[in-house]
Amino acid sequence: MAMKIQDTFYISHGSPTLSIDETMPARHFLQSFQQKVYAPRPSSILVISGHWETTYPTLNVVSDGPSDTIYDFYGFPKSMYQLKYPAPGAPKLANRVKELLMSSGFKRVDQEKNRGLDHGAWVPLMLMYPEADIPVCQLSVQTDQDATYHYNMGKALAPLKDEGVLIIGSGATTHNLKMLRNTTSVQPWAQEFDMWLKQALLEGRYEDVKEYKEKAPHATVAHPWPDHFYPLHVAMGASGQDSKAELIHHSWGLSSLSYASYRFKTIA
Repeated sequence: MAMKIQDTFYISHGSPTLSIDETMPARHFLQSFQQKVYAPRPSSILVISGHWETTYPTLNVVSDGPSDTIYDFYGFPKSMYQLKYPAPGAPKLANRVKELLMSSGFKRVDQEKNRGLDHGAWVPLMLMYPEADIPVCQLSVQTDQDATYHYNMGKALAPLKDEGVLIIGSGATTHNLKMLRNTTSVQPWAQEFDMWLKQALLEGRYEDVKEYKEKAPHATVAHPWPDHFYPLHVAMGASGQDSKAELIHHSWGLSSLSYASYRFKTIA
Protein backbone atom coordinates (compact mmCIF):
# COMPACT_ATOMS: atom_id res chain seq x y z
CA MET A 1 0.00 0.00 0.00
CA ALA A 2 1.36 3.40 -1.00
CA MET A 3 2.31 5.86 1.68
CA LYS A 4 -0.08 8.81 1.91
CA ILE A 5 1.28 12.19 0.85
CA GLN A 6 0.11 15.05 3.05
CA ASP A 7 1.47 18.02 1.11
CA THR A 8 1.26 19.60 -2.33
CA PHE A 9 3.77 22.13 -3.62
CA TYR A 10 4.07 25.15 -5.84
CA ILE A 11 7.62 25.72 -7.07
CA SER A 12 8.74 28.90 -8.81
CA HIS A 13 11.25 27.61 -11.36
CA GLY A 14 12.05 31.05 -12.79
CA SER A 15 14.83 31.19 -15.36
CA PRO A 16 16.10 28.05 -17.14
CA THR A 17 19.58 29.00 -15.87
CA LEU A 18 18.41 27.52 -12.57
CA SER A 19 19.71 24.28 -14.11
CA ILE A 20 23.38 25.39 -14.02
CA ASP A 21 23.81 28.63 -12.05
CA GLU A 22 25.33 27.83 -8.65
CA THR A 23 24.85 31.43 -7.47
CA MET A 24 21.05 31.17 -7.44
CA PRO A 25 19.53 30.67 -3.95
CA ALA A 26 16.52 28.88 -5.49
CA ARG A 27 18.85 26.24 -6.91
CA HIS A 28 20.28 25.46 -3.47
CA PHE A 29 16.78 25.39 -2.00
CA LEU A 30 15.65 22.78 -4.50
CA GLN A 31 18.81 20.73 -4.00
CA SER A 32 18.02 20.55 -0.29
CA PHE A 33 14.36 19.67 -0.83
CA GLN A 34 14.56 16.06 0.36
CA GLN A 35 16.75 16.90 3.33
CA LYS A 36 15.08 20.08 4.58
CA VAL A 37 11.57 20.30 3.13
CA TYR A 38 10.02 16.93 2.35
CA ALA A 39 11.75 13.65 3.12
CA PRO A 40 9.04 11.05 2.27
CA ARG A 41 9.62 9.41 -1.09
CA PRO A 42 6.58 9.52 -3.38
CA SER A 43 5.54 6.56 -5.49
CA SER A 44 5.23 8.90 -8.49
CA ILE A 45 5.14 12.62 -9.28
CA LEU A 46 2.52 14.67 -11.11
CA VAL A 47 3.85 18.00 -12.41
CA ILE A 48 1.60 20.78 -13.66
CA SER A 49 3.95 22.98 -15.68
CA GLY A 50 3.39 26.47 -16.97
CA HIS A 51 5.25 25.46 -20.13
CA TRP A 52 2.54 23.20 -21.49
CA GLU A 53 -0.62 24.95 -22.67
CA THR A 54 -3.42 23.01 -24.37
CA THR A 55 -7.10 23.50 -25.13
CA TYR A 56 -8.10 20.50 -22.99
CA PRO A 57 -6.35 18.89 -20.01
CA THR A 58 -3.62 16.74 -21.51
CA LEU A 59 -1.27 14.18 -19.97
CA ASN A 60 1.97 12.80 -21.30
CA VAL A 61 1.92 9.01 -21.35
CA VAL A 62 5.46 7.65 -21.53
CA SER A 63 5.22 3.89 -21.26
CA ASP A 64 8.41 2.67 -22.92
CA GLY A 65 11.73 3.84 -21.51
CA PRO A 66 12.76 7.16 -19.97
CA SER A 67 11.09 10.49 -20.65
CA ASP A 68 12.69 12.73 -23.26
CA THR A 69 14.19 15.99 -22.02
CA ILE A 70 12.60 18.93 -23.85
CA TYR A 71 14.77 22.03 -24.32
CA ASP A 72 12.01 24.59 -24.70
CA PHE A 73 14.28 27.63 -24.31
CA TYR A 74 16.53 29.55 -26.67
CA GLY A 75 19.86 31.37 -26.60
CA PHE A 76 21.23 29.88 -23.39
CA PRO A 77 24.66 28.31 -22.72
CA LYS A 78 25.37 25.14 -24.69
CA SER A 79 25.84 23.10 -21.52
CA MET A 80 22.14 23.49 -20.70
CA TYR A 81 21.18 21.61 -23.88
CA GLN A 82 23.30 18.66 -22.81
CA LEU A 83 21.49 18.10 -19.52
CA LYS A 84 19.24 15.06 -19.28
CA TYR A 85 16.53 14.01 -16.85
CA PRO A 86 15.61 10.46 -17.91
CA ALA A 87 12.86 9.83 -15.36
CA PRO A 88 10.57 6.92 -16.18
CA GLY A 89 7.10 7.76 -17.39
CA ALA A 90 4.01 7.11 -15.27
CA PRO A 91 1.33 5.70 -17.61
CA LYS A 92 -0.76 4.28 -14.76
CA LEU A 93 -0.78 7.69 -13.09
CA ALA A 94 -1.75 9.34 -16.38
CA ASN A 95 -4.74 7.02 -16.70
CA ARG A 96 -5.70 7.62 -13.07
CA VAL A 97 -5.54 11.41 -13.53
CA LYS A 98 -7.75 11.15 -16.62
CA GLU A 99 -10.23 9.03 -14.66
CA LEU A 100 -10.36 11.50 -11.75
CA LEU A 101 -10.77 14.55 -13.98
CA MET A 102 -13.50 13.04 -16.10
CA SER A 103 -15.43 11.78 -13.08
CA SER A 104 -15.28 15.36 -11.71
CA GLY A 105 -16.90 16.93 -14.74
CA PHE A 106 -13.96 17.57 -17.08
CA LYS A 107 -15.60 16.23 -20.22
CA ARG A 108 -12.49 15.78 -22.32
CA VAL A 109 -8.99 14.77 -21.21
CA ASP A 110 -6.37 14.04 -23.85
CA GLN A 111 -3.20 11.97 -23.70
CA GLU A 112 0.00 12.45 -25.64
CA LYS A 113 2.40 9.55 -26.06
CA ASN A 114 5.34 11.31 -27.72
CA ARG A 115 5.92 14.17 -25.29
CA GLY A 116 8.68 14.16 -22.70
CA LEU A 117 9.27 16.62 -19.85
CA ASP A 118 9.57 20.36 -20.51
CA HIS A 119 11.95 22.51 -18.50
CA GLY A 120 9.18 23.55 -16.12
CA ALA A 121 9.24 19.93 -15.01
CA TRP A 122 12.75 18.60 -15.48
CA VAL A 123 14.75 21.58 -14.22
CA PRO A 124 13.25 21.62 -10.69
CA LEU A 125 12.99 17.81 -10.57
CA MET A 126 16.63 17.44 -11.60
CA LEU A 127 17.55 19.39 -8.47
CA MET A 128 14.92 17.91 -6.14
CA TYR A 129 15.24 14.25 -7.20
CA PRO A 130 18.55 14.01 -9.09
CA GLU A 131 18.45 10.21 -9.28
CA ALA A 132 15.64 10.48 -11.88
CA ASP A 133 14.22 7.18 -10.65
CA ILE A 134 10.69 8.26 -9.67
CA PRO A 135 8.01 7.95 -12.41
CA VAL A 136 6.83 11.37 -13.61
CA CYS A 137 3.66 12.44 -15.42
CA GLN A 138 2.94 15.96 -16.71
CA LEU A 139 -0.44 17.69 -16.87
CA SER A 140 -1.05 20.77 -19.02
CA VAL A 141 -2.73 24.08 -18.20
CA GLN A 142 -5.57 25.71 -20.13
CA THR A 143 -4.88 29.43 -20.43
CA ASP A 144 -8.27 30.14 -22.01
CA GLN A 145 -9.83 29.07 -18.70
CA ASP A 146 -9.67 30.88 -15.34
CA ALA A 147 -8.07 30.31 -11.97
CA THR A 148 -11.18 28.68 -10.47
CA TYR A 149 -11.14 26.10 -13.27
CA HIS A 150 -7.57 25.16 -12.31
CA TYR A 151 -8.42 25.14 -8.60
CA ASN A 152 -11.23 22.70 -9.38
CA MET A 153 -8.81 20.63 -11.41
CA GLY A 154 -6.66 20.38 -8.29
CA LYS A 155 -9.67 19.41 -6.16
CA ALA A 156 -10.38 16.55 -8.55
CA LEU A 157 -6.81 15.31 -8.14
CA ALA A 158 -6.76 15.34 -4.33
CA PRO A 159 -7.31 11.54 -4.02
CA LEU A 160 -3.89 11.02 -5.61
CA LYS A 161 -2.24 12.07 -2.35
CA ASP A 162 -3.67 8.98 -0.64
CA GLU A 163 -2.07 6.93 -3.41
CA GLY A 164 1.45 8.20 -2.76
CA VAL A 165 1.54 10.76 -5.58
CA LEU A 166 3.40 14.04 -5.05
CA ILE A 167 1.57 16.90 -6.81
CA ILE A 168 3.79 19.80 -7.86
CA GLY A 169 2.71 22.97 -9.60
CA SER A 170 5.69 24.53 -11.40
CA GLY A 171 5.56 28.13 -12.56
CA ALA A 172 6.70 31.55 -11.33
CA THR A 173 5.13 33.76 -8.66
CA THR A 174 5.78 36.77 -10.90
CA HIS A 175 6.36 36.24 -14.61
CA ASN A 176 6.66 39.19 -16.97
CA LEU A 177 9.60 38.54 -19.27
CA LYS A 178 9.43 42.04 -20.77
CA MET A 179 10.08 43.56 -17.34
CA LEU A 180 13.24 41.63 -16.47
CA ARG A 181 16.27 43.78 -15.66
CA ASN A 182 19.81 42.80 -14.78
CA THR A 183 19.80 44.67 -11.47
CA THR A 184 19.63 43.60 -7.84
CA SER A 185 16.89 46.04 -6.83
CA VAL A 186 13.37 44.59 -6.94
CA GLN A 187 10.79 46.47 -8.97
CA PRO A 188 7.96 47.82 -6.74
CA TRP A 189 5.09 46.25 -8.71
CA ALA A 190 6.68 42.80 -8.36
CA GLN A 191 7.30 43.31 -4.66
CA GLU A 192 3.69 44.39 -4.06
CA PHE A 193 2.15 41.48 -5.97
CA ASP A 194 4.48 39.00 -4.30
CA MET A 195 3.65 40.34 -0.84
CA TRP A 196 -0.08 40.31 -1.54
CA LEU A 197 0.07 36.68 -2.61
CA LYS A 198 2.09 35.70 0.43
CA GLN A 199 -0.37 37.33 2.81
CA ALA A 200 -3.40 35.88 1.02
CA LEU A 201 -2.00 32.35 1.06
CA LEU A 202 -0.74 32.40 4.63
CA GLU A 203 -4.08 33.78 5.81
CA GLY A 204 -5.96 31.07 3.90
CA ARG A 205 -7.71 33.52 1.58
CA TYR A 206 -7.85 31.06 -1.28
CA GLU A 207 -10.94 32.71 -2.76
CA ASP A 208 -8.96 35.92 -3.16
CA VAL A 209 -6.14 34.02 -4.85
CA LYS A 210 -8.66 32.53 -7.28
CA GLU A 211 -9.85 36.08 -7.98
CA TYR A 212 -6.32 37.51 -8.15
CA LYS A 213 -7.01 39.50 -11.33
CA GLU A 214 -9.56 41.59 -9.43
CA LYS A 215 -8.00 41.46 -5.95
CA ALA A 216 -4.21 41.59 -6.36
CA PRO A 217 -2.17 44.74 -7.05
CA HIS A 218 -0.51 44.79 -10.48
CA ALA A 219 -2.01 41.40 -11.35
CA THR A 220 -1.80 41.77 -15.12
CA VAL A 221 1.72 43.20 -14.90
CA ALA A 222 2.90 40.33 -12.72
CA HIS A 223 1.15 37.84 -15.03
CA PRO A 224 0.33 39.27 -18.46
CA TRP A 225 -0.38 35.64 -19.38
CA PRO A 226 -1.56 33.22 -16.66
CA ASP A 227 0.39 30.13 -17.75
CA HIS A 228 2.93 30.30 -14.89
CA PHE A 229 0.36 31.13 -12.21
CA TYR A 230 -2.31 28.51 -12.82
CA PRO A 231 -0.06 25.67 -11.56
CA LEU A 232 -0.34 27.32 -8.14
CA HIS A 233 -4.13 27.07 -8.28
CA VAL A 234 -3.94 23.37 -9.10
CA ALA A 235 -1.60 22.69 -6.16
CA MET A 236 -3.80 24.81 -3.91
CA GLY A 237 -6.97 23.01 -5.00
CA ALA A 238 -5.42 19.58 -4.49
CA SER A 239 -4.47 20.49 -0.92
CA GLY A 240 -8.05 21.05 0.22
CA GLN A 241 -9.98 24.11 1.36
CA ASP A 242 -8.77 23.84 4.95
CA SER A 243 -5.10 23.30 4.13
CA LYS A 244 -2.40 25.53 5.53
CA ALA A 245 0.00 27.34 3.20
CA GLU A 246 3.65 27.83 4.11
CA LEU A 247 6.31 29.89 2.33
CA ILE A 248 9.24 27.48 1.95
CA HIS A 249 11.57 29.63 -0.16
CA HIS A 250 11.90 33.22 -1.25
CA SER A 251 14.45 34.93 -3.47
CA TRP A 252 14.53 37.26 -6.46
CA GLY A 253 16.16 37.25 -9.88
CA LEU A 254 16.52 39.82 -12.65
CA SER A 255 14.76 42.52 -10.60
CA SER A 256 11.22 41.17 -10.95
CA LEU A 257 11.28 37.37 -11.03
CA SER A 258 10.05 36.00 -7.72
CA TYR A 259 11.16 32.50 -6.75
CA ALA A 260 8.63 32.31 -3.90
CA SER A 261 7.64 28.67 -3.40
CA TYR A 262 4.89 27.26 -1.21
CA ARG A 263 3.88 24.10 0.57
CA PHE A 264 0.19 23.37 1.09
CA LYS A 265 -0.22 21.09 4.07
CA THR A 266 -3.44 19.17 4.40
CA ILE A 267 -5.04 19.50 7.83
CA ALA A 268 -6.31 16.10 8.91
